[in-house]
Amino acid sequence: MIKDYESEKTLRKAYDVCIVGAGPAGITLALRLAEAGWSVVLLEAGGHEYTPRSQAFYKCTSTGLELYAEETRLRYLGGTSNHWAGRCRPFTASDFSVAPPVDLPGWPITYAEVERYLPAAMDIVDLPQGADFRAMNTGLGGGDFDADCFLLSPPTRFAQKYAAALKDTAGLEVFINCNCVDLEFDQASGQLKAVVVSDYDHHRDRVTAKQYILATGAIENARQLLNSTSLVTAGVVKKDGLTGRCLMEHLNIDMGTFILKDGQGIEPRQYYTTDAFVADYRAGKGNVSATVLSDVQTYGRTAEVKHFLENLACDMGWASKIDFVAKFSCPGDGVISTMIEQFPNAQSRISLIDEKDELGVAKVNVNWALTATDRHTIKCIGAELAKQFAESGLGFVKLNDYVYDSELPLKMSPHAHHMGTTRMAASAEFGVVDVDCKVFGTDNLFVAGSSIFATGGASNPTMPLLQFALRLADHLDTKLKAASGARV
Repeated sequence: MIKDYESEKTLRKAYDVCIVGAGPAGITLALRLAEAGWSVVLLEAGGHEYTPRSQAFYKCTSTGLELYAEETRLRYLGGTSNHWAGRCRPFTASDFSVAPPVDLPGWPITYAEVERYLPAAMDIVDLPQGADFRAMNTGLGGGDFDADCFLLSPPTRFAQKYAAALKDTAGLEVFINCNCVDLEFDQASGQLKAVVVSDYDHHRDRVTAKQYILATGAIENARQLLNSTSLVTAGVVKKDGLTGRCLMEHLNIDMGTFILKDGQGIEPRQYYTTDAFVADYRAGKGNVSATVLSDVQTYGRTAEVKHFLENLACDMGWASKIDFVAKFSCPGDGVISTMIEQFPNAQSRISLIDEKDELGVAKVNVNWALTATDRHTIKCIGAELAKQFAESGLGFVKLNDYVYDSELPLKMSPHAHHMGTTRMAASAEFGVVDVDCKVFGTDNLFVAGSSIFATGGASNPTMPLLQFALRLADHLDTKLKAASGARV
């Protein structure tokens, strides 16, 4: 049943599970646990559709590199799946077996822990069972770049696909326009006692459950933990701890351009670094897309004007002499885009600021930062790609100076893949949640979504975060059965 908390404040006295956030992870967990027979409440801060008022709660300040933290998230039912492009690629075994070349460890679990949930995750996003994550081209010679393998979801819009299930699943209540404004923790018992919620008119209530899950995205998961006075007072969330730290993104670097040799087709090519490359260079993973443009790419309300001027400049040979508001490439240009792994870095972080939102919750500053190891990865991928492009007979790559000169500022953009702010680890020394996604120092508070990622790999996070959500649902089902005396 879906209720609007603005008009229907009919919360039960208690639930088995309370989930905060109705994006892909939250919706998956809610349906899975309700179908297992548990009473579940799913709390969504936004409504059925986008509204400027709800979206404004995502406003934050920014230092370091520009992350587009507000614009790339959606605060309404279905979350960011409402504008997800649908690209799916799971983690691989090496993501879990190779430690990052930094002072923080990688995953504390094996790949097998999540691999078994891949078929179910594929079904959730409408990928055909038994389908292979396939390549659209062959790999490059030299052993450092294989062809990238992926599948495309339609893409699945979770609020639309699962609308009937959210409405009709027995034991599940969904409240929209229901904002989480506090987490009440009892230090004596080690348990979260309630989630405090509010409508937009400041009417507050307490939601109580046996188990609680935060599934609000990497920035908001950290924000909720940092804002809880009782968690901070108990020492569960420490000012100098890892909550909010190790914010990771996938790096889209303007690598440069390429020219194909005569006889080479102009179809797009996608490559992915091999495990041998990662081992040889002590570098991160990366996807590289090589595309020959058929037209100038323009967006926004001035698209038609820009389209005319940019194509005129290309036709006249003026492209290098004219400085438009945004850089453009001419038809026929070969451009190289990337999705490169960023290593965990404690200085890349979410932190509270003094300013509060209209419900009294402290806003955050996003400090997105790179390290020398990230620059090393970018340099190695660029240099080896250029070399193997030529040696394989495809053509020639011209790298931008900052790719191989780490003293120069990078030209790059984020992919809106926020990860790592509540990272998984074997102990609280290195993370925020344990191997079961439970917050260290608590007995019944869990985190879902890509904020738990210990490392991010170089693939879109939707597929693996769904695998982890399914794993967490099974863990909580077992835990609830054990507590109730039911046979596990």
